[in-house]
Amino acid sequence: MSALLDEQRGLLDQLVSPRRVKRAGRTFWCGKWGGHDVVLVLSKVGKVAAATTTATLIEAFDVKRVVFTGVAGGIGAGVKVGDVVVARDFVQHDMNSSPLFARYEIPLYGCATLACDVDLTAILLQAVHAGLAGVGAHFHHAQLLDSPRVHSGLIASGDRFVSSAEEAAGVLQGLNAAGFSALAVEMEGAAVAQVCHDYGVPFAAMRTISDRADAQAHVDFSAFVNQVASPYALAVIRQFIQLLPGK
Repeated sequence: MSALLDEQRGLLDQLVSPRRVKRAGRTFWCGKWGGHDVVLVLSKVGKVAAATTTATLIEAFDVKRVVFTGVAGGIGAGVKVGDVVVARDFVQHDMNSSPLFARYEIPLYGCATLACDVDLTAILLQAVHAGLAGVGAHFHHAQLLDSPRVHSGLIASGDRFVSSAEEAAGVLQGLNAAGFSALAVEMEGAAVAQVCHDYGVPFAAMRTISDRADAQAHVDFSAFVNQVASPYALAVIRQFIQLLPGK
C-alpha cells in the first residue's frame, strides 16, 4: 500500500497476470510476485482514507500481511533527506481527547502507540538494507544525496501536512513532553496500524525522508518521489518479496 501513485510506480510491472478490481473507490491490483499472491493499492492521503483502504484489503481480499511504502518528513535528530525510516510503532500526533484521556492516547485502547509486527518489520528492515545497497552509490551521487542511513523507530501520523519549522518543532516538542521520540511525520501509518491491530493482521512500514517537515517541504516533492523514493521502494520490495516466507 502507498498513498500516492508516484510512491508505487514500478511495482505494478512486477505482478504476473495482474487483475484490476474496483472497490470502495479504490483500484486494487491482484497478481503473483515471487510466488506470493499480492495486492497493490493506493490508499489516497490521510488517516480516514488509509483506514478505509486497509479495512477493504482485509475484508474483501483476505490479505494476511500489510506493508506500506511512501515518503515522510524527518523530524528526529540525524534523520536527513534521502534516509529511510522503518517503523517500529506509530502515534497520532493530532490525537487529543483530554481531559477524558491522556494526550495522544487512543480512546478505549489504553495506549498511545501501536506497534508494528516484530517479525514482518525485521524482514522489511533486512530488505531495506539489501535494497538500498543494490541501488548503489552511483545512484545516490547522481541524485546529489549522501548514501542513505536506515533508521528504525516511532513515526507520527496526523491529518495535516507539516510544512513549517515551527509546526515541526511543535509536533516534536509535544511528543517529547509525553515521552515519545518520533523520527518522522506523515499522514497515514497510524491509521493503518490501528486497523491492522483491530483485525490482528501483521503490519510493517517504511518511509523515505523527502524533506525535514519545514518551509522547504513542498519544494521538488514530485521530483524527489519519482527520482528517489519510488526507486527505493521498488528495490526494497523486490528484496522483501524474496525474504518473505510462506509462498
